[in-house]
Amino acid sequence: MSESKTVIDELSKAIDEGRAAAFVTVISADGSTPREAGAKMLVFENGYIRGTVGGGSLEALSIKQALKCLKSGQGGKFVFELKPDGNTGMICMGKVEIFVDVYKDALKLLIIGAGHVGQKIAEAARLAGYPYTVADDRADFANPERFPGARQILVKTPDKAVTAAGIDAATYVVIVTRGHALDRESLAAAMRTPAAYIGMIGSKQKVREVYRLLGEKNVFPAKDDRVHAPLGLNLGGKTPGEIAIAVLAEIIKVRYRRDAATMRVP
Repeated sequence: MSESKTVIDELSKAIDEGRAAAFVTVISADGSTPREAGAKMLVFENGYIRGTVGGGSLEALSIKQALKCLKSGQGGKFVFELKPDGNTGMICMGKVEIFVDVYKDALKLLIIGAGHVGQKIAEAARLAGYPYTVADDRADFANPERFPGARQILVKTPDKAVTAAGIDAATYVVIVTRGHALDRESLAAAMRTPAAYIGMIGSKQKVREVYRLLGEKNVFPAKDDRVHAPLGLNLGGKTPGEIAIAVLAEIIKVRYRRDAATMRVP
């Protein structure tokens, strides 16, 4: 019980912190096997584990399968035959079935800029069920009172915030800072990450100027399909709330690879 509780507590902590993890459970064990049904193990993306499902070849195969599940985002049931002609190379003459549950955010937001628009985008993200991090170098703006649902609040300049946020391929970056220079720094920094989406606020004239200045440094946002600037779908709204809805609509469109056309039946 103590070992299982430790693994479950570690999983709960990982979920709260937004760290991807695969939860491996032995669901059946027949014959001579290293562990009994109910044994649990937690596997993280870096290969770190907590708990055990028996050690040796079986555990190595379970870890390998769990890492594959983390990469694909899909868990499932897997069977290991513990005999010479089985799929493990073991000679215990038993069979073990494991189930892998994957706990991984399908989408998470990094909102760079904690002003009025950033605040409304955070509200929209909460309604959509997307965990988000907020970054701004002003503690008066980036704080728990203004962003009570934030998974993380980074009081840092854009370049340092992008590094500290741990951006991965499931991260959608929204740039809505208070000035062109900060937007430009944020865009350049975000483009060096594996982010799935990078959106920057601004008029078309501002965007062209930002692109021109970055081009002088051999950074070319127009050639990066992840960059959406001006960000958001063209819905016509101008208020912070309306902009936030347009931004989340575009992010959902990109996530599901849809055309955002009306679903109205003629």
